[in-house]
Amino acid sequence: MPDITRRRAITAAAALAATASAAAVAAPHALAVAPGTSAAGHDHTAPVTFDFDEVYKGRRIQGRPSGGGGHHHEHGGGYAVFVDGVQLHVMQNADGSWISVVSHYDPVPTPRAAARAAVNELQGAPLLPLPAN
Repeated sequence: MPDITRRRAITAAAALAATASAAAVAAPHALAVAPGTSAAGHDHTAPVTFDFDEVYKGRRIQGRPSGGGGHHHEHGGGYAVFVDGVQLHVMQNADGSWISVVSHYDPVPTPRAAARAAVNELQGAPLLPLPAN
């Protein structure tokens, strides 16, 4: 059996990661439970819910699948989240967790949890829209 080189190991790991990522994007409506790794107060065992519209701590948070058509700035896997009508940019990590521009270093299991974490972090301050390029 030939010895595996560092380059071959890295190439194999990258190919495996790309395959897993492609599988996750191909089935965005599958219910998934991501392990909880963030601050207390978030529901880390709930399955991903795709549409939500609620008032959380006096702020209206909404989330729904978006028809972005693969825009190169769309990191949320085709998902849009809003706080008081302003889009909160979210991104799904390779492990299935979610982050936002407000709580970038605190991954949560769902887009709803990302919206709630942003409201917590904003502490009443308005969410300002990101400028378009």
